[in-house]
Amino acid sequence: MPAPAQASDLTQLYRQQHQWLKNWLRLRLNCSHSAADLAQDTFLRLLAKPEPVQIQAPRSFLAKVAQSVLSNHYRRQKLERAYLEALQYVPAHVVPDLETQAILLETLMQLDAVLERQEPAVRQAFLWWQLEGLGHEQIAERLQVSVTTVKRYIIKAGAQCILLDDSLGSL
Repeated sequence: MPAPAQASDLTQLYRQQHQWLKNWLRLRLNCSHSAADLAQDTFLRLLAKPEPVQIQAPRSFLAKVAQSVLSNHYRRQKLERAYLEALQYVPAHVVPDLETQAILLETLMQLDAVLERQEPAVRQAFLWWQLEGLGHEQIAERLQVSVTTVKRYIIKAGAQCILLDDSLGSL
């Protein structure tokens, strides 16, 4: 829960800048409904911050936070399209119901976020190993690192995925 001063400051910021932020997002999205949703998400992100935020230039600050929200939005759309495309190749009798699809998509988003926080080489090694079935030697050659380093990368990324699995519980 935000401190009362922060909530009051955010309320004022919301009243003064919400319409501007919606317009800023609408110009980038070409959709007023999505712009309104992402403007709300931007303010929710600010509200969720544990520490009060000192804002010197409100529009610049909001644009920076909104850009991050917008990036997440595009990333989610891309993942969703890839997931739906992959479903086209699954036999109809094994396609999960809509609720399960939503849970799977959310899990994919969380997994993507975990992997995105990894160093590029760690993420790439893990993805080649998991998705393309490459061996440690092949990955080491591609990344121009030792096999020991590749093993360390895979363990590092795998450990983060296991932590995510533990936090999600079983479906």
